[in-house]
Amino acid sequence: MKPTTRSSLLTVLLASLVSLSAPATTAAEGKAPKNGAKAKTDYPLTTCVVSGDKLGGDMGAPVDYIYQEKGKSDRLVRFCCKDCIADFKKDPAKYLQKLDDAASAKTPTKASSAHAH
Repeated sequence: MKPTTRSSLLTVLLASLVSLSAPATTAAEGKAPKNGAKAKTDYPLTTCVVSGDKLGGDMGAPVDYIYQEKGKSDRLVRFCCKDCIADFKKDPAKYLQKLDDAASAKTPTKASSAHAH
């Protein structure tokens, strides 16, 4: 091999290693929302919205995905693995509804928190 070919090969290998060593737990259509830490804390599910598998279980660290829809706030969606993102993209409304339902169940309503007299 010529020296230039070796250095090119080395460059490609190093670039590959750098990309592999990057955290694989975040996938997003855009940048994370400004309240990313709060969104994780307030996330209503402990399971993957697609598979139902426990987040942070056998599949490793959850995959955080930022769903963006024009005219709406960015939303954090957490998956057990990257493969679930493709299923989510097929019918995001279905899975976002699951998140909304879980969030509603987690948040007490005014009527249930008020004292009856």
